[in-house]
Amino acid sequence: MGLTRQYLRYEPAALFGLVASARAGVAFVALRGERGRYVAVPACEHVFVWDTRKGEKVLILKGLKQEVSCLCPSPDGLHLAVGYEDGAIRVFNLLSGESTVTFNGHRAAVTALQYDHLGGRLVSGSKDTEVIVWDVINESGMYRLRGHKDVITQVLFLKEKNLLVTCAKDTLVKWWDLDTQHCFKTLVGHRAEVWGMALLSKEKRLITGSADSELRVWDLTYIQEVKDPDEPESKKSKGSSSPGAEENTEEDETLELDEHPEERIVKCSKAGSIMREGRDRVVTLGTDRMGKFLACHGTDAVLEVFSVLSEEEIQKKLEKKTKKARKKAKQNSEEEPERSVELSLQEEIQRVTNVKASSKIKSFDLILSPKGELKMVLLLQNNVVELYNLDLSAQVPQAVRVSRITIGGHRSDVRTLAFSSDNIAILSAAAESVKIWNRSTLQCIRTMECEYALCSLFVPGDRQVIIGTKTGKLQLYDLASGSLIETLDAHDGAVWSIALSPDQHGFVTGGADKCVKFWEFELVKDESSVQKRLSMKHVRILQLDEDVLCVRYSPNQKLLAVSLLDCTVKVFYVDTLKFFLSLYGHKLPVLCMDICYDGTLIATGSADRNVKIWGLDFGDCHRSLFAHDDSVMYLQFVPKSHLFFTAGKDSKIKQWDADKFEHVQTLEGHHQEVWCLALSPNGDYVVSASHDKSLRLWERTREPLILEEEREMQQEAEYEESVAKEEQPVVAGERQGETGLAGKKTIETIKAAERIMEAIELYREEMAKLKEHNAICKAAGKEVPFPVNPILRAYGNITPSAYVLEVFKKVKSSELEESLLVLPFSYVPDLLRLFNEYIQLGSDVELLCRALLFLLKIHFGQITSNQMLVTVIENLKKTTISRVTEARDVLGFNMAGLQFLKREIEAKDEVTFFADATERFEEKKRKRKKKEKMVLAVL
Repeated sequence: MGLTRQYLRYEPAALFGLVASARAGVAFVALRGERGRYVAVPACEHVFVWDTRKGEKVLILKGLKQEVSCLCPSPDGLHLAVGYEDGAIRVFNLLSGESTVTFNGHRAAVTALQYDHLGGRLVSGSKDTEVIVWDVINESGMYRLRGHKDVITQVLFLKEKNLLVTCAKDTLVKWWDLDTQHCFKTLVGHRAEVWGMALLSKEKRLITGSADSELRVWDLTYIQEVKDPDEPESKKSKGSSSPGAEENTEEDETLELDEHPEERIVKCSKAGSIMREGRDRVVTLGTDRMGKFLACHGTDAVLEVFSVLSEEEIQKKLEKKTKKARKKAKQNSEEEPERSVELSLQEEIQRVTNVKASSKIKSFDLILSPKGELKMVLLLQNNVVELYNLDLSAQVPQAVRVSRITIGGHRSDVRTLAFSSDNIAILSAAAESVKIWNRSTLQCIRTMECEYALCSLFVPGDRQVIIGTKTGKLQLYDLASGSLIETLDAHDGAVWSIALSPDQHGFVTGGADKCVKFWEFELVKDESSVQKRLSMKHVRILQLDEDVLCVRYSPNQKLLAVSLLDCTVKVFYVDTLKFFLSLYGHKLPVLCMDICYDGTLIATGSADRNVKIWGLDFGDCHRSLFAHDDSVMYLQFVPKSHLFFTAGKDSKIKQWDADKFEHVQTLEGHHQEVWCLALSPNGDYVVSASHDKSLRLWERTREPLILEEEREMQQEAEYEESVAKEEQPVVAGERQGETGLAGKKTIETIKAAERIMEAIELYREEMAKLKEHNAICKAAGKEVPFPVNPILRAYGNITPSAYVLEVFKKVKSSELEESLLVLPFSYVPDLLRLFNEYIQLGSDVELLCRALLFLLKIHFGQITSNQMLVTVIENLKKTTISRVTEARDVLGFNMAGLQFLKREIEAKDEVTFFADATERFEEKKRKRKKKEKMVLAVL
């Protein structure tokens, strides 16, 4: 067998240059016992927690591959729920930074998340138009609610009632009764998408934001509260009865007919509108935790803050207004009857101030500090997080910017990257600045302002850098001082490409003015100092017929390749500038190219999504490869090899072999277009920049990469993706209406079902062997040693039935129902018999009852028609009821004990509190007497 070429795998090493992604929201989180200091922000597939006071990253909640699309902190501040692009939800523990629970139910990106006030339930809305309620404590899905016809934009739990409000881009606001899991009311008063909503005034008011500048306010009246004090008791019970309860009296029946059936739980009437100053749609609408302040913003840079008056404040204002009205009535004429005084909506919800951010706002969060300040954190479009404080005690409250997290990244997309010759420093340049990063620590060590950068290079010696700009200038920076040394007007159009000459004495630039210019480095006398400084001298020019997009030297400096706007690549002799070759074949312009270390091959990447490999001796095309699903933006050879990397607008980076014309590896990580990449001179590192504002570092490992294995892994990944996209299994007896099962079929649920099946198969085999063994022993008349299964031995010589229970317990709680759903019925009878055995022993009663009830629900017809299972079900009925009653009694006893201890502690705390107060009072008294004595002595 011949030798195969060994490739080495490149692995993701780091993500840097990103403060926050603008995709999901920003949220204050409680960390180290402090609220209002730490904020959680999405960062591609991760979540970063920033300390706003120090501007430091304190925690990274690591994701997998999918981008974060939604965030929601739990009410206790200990957990953070994170929704992802693929519909998964992960709950992270903020103390450990680990993911504790994963929920899979949605088929598209999660767009809204909300905890209930106790933090026991989590509701999620998605692009798939469905709402799912999850049980966080039991780590499982409760039910799926269907009804909306477009993307869900907001979901809210009501604290006191077991109700849920959802709004979507289908212009509807829906009210759901979670006891009966049905939609009992739909608000249709919006003409366009409902982008956000919030509950105010102790959930007596709902405010919604749509595509116009009007915030609609709705008064909510809960029917249980609408009671006349003179009403007889029989009628009162009707008003507070649960929906669907039957009444016996004729009078009650007529009342029910007269009422709208949907208004038996809540009545919703429009109270008016609050006008925003912004003319565009509402992007985010939200309140602080107490509901005292409301804020919203559109697609601009202004956050509008409103104050919501409490019931006491409204009462005071009303009394004041009534007094004023009476006084006025007395002055005008005493005969006029007293008119009822009411507060307008604008007086109840007052505008406090407008906060002008430095760029477009993408989301915000509010928190009221104990000092009485309103803290506002804004996530901006340009990779910045800003924190503002609003002093509410001031006569005219003005928002003051307290901190701004910016140092960790650029304000706009990075368009050019370069590595220093020692592989340590990385240069990144964007529309507003050039940054130098330390590769090992990933810290930004220099930031220099520049014009819109398109290309760059480190000057030999790594003490200066040169930037080519969109306006046609060349800017030379000194890294030690971080200052701009020199600016030259190099081209009349954009400088699209720059290449260092192999002898390192100069460089070449190509621009949109159809020129290729040759430059040399020179030392000139600096007017401000005695020492000489580096400068650039223009020496030659090559005029062409089309705009120049890319230029590259051959390693021996004999040839220069120039890519033109006419889709060709022309090769010239460097010494005479005479034409040598024309490489044509691309259908769209060549955006990038590179020549390998030995000068034999040139690879070109084009906007037509193809990469072509050419021989530089005759200009013949060796192979054309379909490289990316969109334009190829950058191409570079790995030093000392014929391997090269390409970056595409399809968010992928790929490695290719130019000799075998094979695709070696795909580096997946970026979520949007990759603009550029750079390889370190030793070939160990790749750095890339994308439209998602992130810079990613990839490192070459010592792990060999086998192409066949890569292809197999790719096929497996494709199969797993296809499983998730398959039609979900239908549950027998379940009506396909408003509600459904929360989970979805995934590769994990299939694997879990397979493990259960394998365990039951092993149990059957072992029981058959045992039966056979007993027969042999009986025939022989003596005890024969029984061979133990190696799997059971590995588990500590447990019985086959105990092994099935062990496997069953290892199925994740959130995947249990879906795993049982794909389990064939032939395994169910054995499982039911084993459940009976386990429940009799009293082990894991709660888990087993949950699985048992689900199996009975989905296989009801087959189980009831099977005569063999009648006795099993009868036994299960007895054992289950007795064991569940026992478990309930234990739970009740423990609850009573805990409540007793709570009362004891509270009573003790009250006594100590009063004791402390008495001591303090006595101390103050002593101090006052001492002071009086001193004053008397002085007198």
